[in-house]
Amino acid sequence: MIQQEFAYRVANLVKNDGAVIGLAASGSFITNELDEYSDLDLILITKEKVAGDKDKMVTYAKSFGNFISGFTGEHVGESRVLICLYDDPLLHVDIKFLTLPEFYKRVENPIVLFERENQLTNIINSTKAEWPQPNYQWIEDRFWTWVHYACLKIGRGELMEAFDFLSFLRMTVLSPLLQVKNNKQARGLRRVETQLSLSDVENLKITIAQYNRASIIKALDNSISIYKSLRRKLYPDTVELQTKAEKRSVEYFKEIKLAGKNK
Repeated sequence: MIQQEFAYRVANLVKNDGAVIGLAASGSFITNELDEYSDLDLILITKEKVAGDKDKMVTYAKSFGNFISGFTGEHVGESRVLICLYDDPLLHVDIKFLTLPEFYKRVENPIVLFERENQLTNIINSTKAEWPQPNYQWIEDRFWTWVHYACLKIGRGELMEAFDFLSFLRMTVLSPLLQVKNNKQARGLRRVETQLSLSDVENLKITIAQYNRASIIKALDNSISIYKSLRRKLYPDTVELQTKAEKRSVEYFKEIKLAGKNK
């Protein structure tokens, strides 16, 4: 695979850089699920901090191959990542720049491609990687206000925004909860078609609207029903349900439905 060839070539390159402690690969590289459509996730561990200095990050990236472009990952909440596009072959590569102390806190155990004095392996063997689970209280505290927000957009006729907001609910709430239900890592919409049960994929599909008011209302209605079902199955008793927010938001949603029928 071109991803593996690229990764091992980079490993050979950084061996000659005394500032580099190690290089590892994460994501699909770990589970050997790389295919022709996979990107490559690399973790570069250096003695001195590189993240935060885009010029230094890009300098490293340019030394790894035929670099086309790169930008930092603030939009996904990770400014330490440089998202790169390479040519010959055309390949998407995410490079996370860490120092050794930062490597302790991780969501998965990457494949070590190169290291000095077993420093990465020692950390992996002595500490635990923890994949973040959905915070049920965080979701419940927000879900019904989000429903009300979607109703406002439908009521005003801002269908494009309401349409897009349904995708946000799938990505942020429904898909992660369905992944937990299926004993999978909560990864938004990543590979849901193959990792969820057929019935759960069908549930996600009925939250996808067509671009019209009636379809968006139906998809939001389905989203609410699926959320409530997942909440019953997954949430422990310690989660405080926002019953008043739920009641008032659902009442307002009913008003929005009726307003549409009366037009």
